[in-house]
Amino acid sequence: MNERIIAVTACPTGVAHTFMAAEALKTAAAKRGFPFKAETRGSVGARDTFSDEDIHEADVVIIAADIETDLSRFHGKRLYRTSTSQALKKPEETLLEALRLATPYQNNTVDSQARGTELPAIYKHLMTGVSHMLPLVVAGGLCIALSFVFGINAFKQPGTLAAALMEIGGKAAFALMVPVLAGYIAYSIADRPGLAPGLIAGMLASASGAGFLGGIIAGFLAGYTARFLTRKITLPSSMEALKPVLVIPLLATVISGLVMIYVVGGPVSAVMRGLTHFLAGMTTANAVLLGVLLGAMQCFDLGGPVNKAAYTFGVGLLASQSYEPMAAIMAAGMVPALGMGIATWLAKSRFTPPELQAGKASFVLGLCFISEGAIPFAARDPMRVIPSTMAGGALAGGLSMYFGCTLMAPHGGLFVLAIPHAVGHVGMYLVAIIAGSLVTGGMYALLRRAPVQSAVPS
Repeated sequence: MNERIIAVTACPTGVAHTFMAAEALKTAAAKRGFPFKAETRGSVGARDTFSDEDIHEADVVIIAADIETDLSRFHGKRLYRTSTSQALKKPEETLLEALRLATPYQNNTVDSQARGTELPAIYKHLMTGVSHMLPLVVAGGLCIALSFVFGINAFKQPGTLAAALMEIGGKAAFALMVPVLAGYIAYSIADRPGLAPGLIAGMLASASGAGFLGGIIAGFLAGYTARFLTRKITLPSSMEALKPVLVIPLLATVISGLVMIYVVGGPVSAVMRGLTHFLAGMTTANAVLLGVLLGAMQCFDLGGPVNKAAYTFGVGLLASQSYEPMAAIMAAGMVPALGMGIATWLAKSRFTPPELQAGKASFVLGLCFISEGAIPFAARDPMRVIPSTMAGGALAGGLSMYFGCTLMAPHGGLFVLAIPHAVGHVGMYLVAIIAGSLVTGGMYALLRRAPVQSAVPS
């Protein structure tokens, strides 16, 4: 009898990779004949959550996640960790590796699969913070944009709806961005004892003007401080309950707070001021070069570390009222999936019927700023797809910066354009997206020489 497999999928934005990875694993499991169930932990919360019976009957648990998730319920089960990208691109290989390499998970211990992989761990901690910060950025940015509906300066009049919307978005949501980023980075590192120190250190970073760079430093500082104290401090069993709610939060808060005030805050705030002034005073050539770089990064690995580095940079700058880079990043992020859809339309004879269907789905995903729609094509033909997507993304990002386009919310794709003032220079923004998508679609249509025999999963 085939072993029963259950999987948890979770990506930083909780929109694309989360659900596409779960579907890819489900399809691969059905092909191999494995009993399978997936739980998705996306932006709308957990779906298809496991019952106690599901966990009890499972032979192997796969955690395909780019953020930290609670694993305590899987204590004693054979567990295998991987990324959503790996599960999406190589689902059958992921299943077979899980069956071969999964090891019993012991709660409150260091996972054997995580040893020696500090860089991926750091990336995962950062993405955990970003994933919790994103809803604040989206809600705050759109509230600010809505306040402009009544006039660009209407929010300056106290008591008006425009002023209230600006207060909700700018003074509340945006004020929480950096503390929440830092708090959940620390939470990812040290669990609950790290949350309060991270939030407080993040608030200090925000107050000092250190911005999102200071928030990232604050989160890692508070998190690793709390984790170190948790491991080193031992108390009598009668007082052990005080450790996570009193001793660790207090000491970690004092240590990380003092370091932020006396060591980190000043230099990092100076760096952020310099970066903000540079972005505000960029020449056209510098702006275009930045847009080209960010656009190419966004399209390089389609939701991977390079893509997320560019995205995090753009999201972080929103707190400093720098809205142009985020516009370039979202314009470029729409290009890969749109371009694959265009390519299948331009060169129908060079694609298999399943690929033609995948192209239609990819185009729709591109409209929603889900660049992962291009992954099925990139997984099968990376040497042609990736250069094509990077060329189009670089063009879209460069044009967006050249035209001075701005974006108040870091997600939503073309649907954000329906909200007045959410995007600056809407017409030119559409030109940038269309131009980049046509370059990607046309380039791949030309490079594509013969149909791939095996079907691309839709």
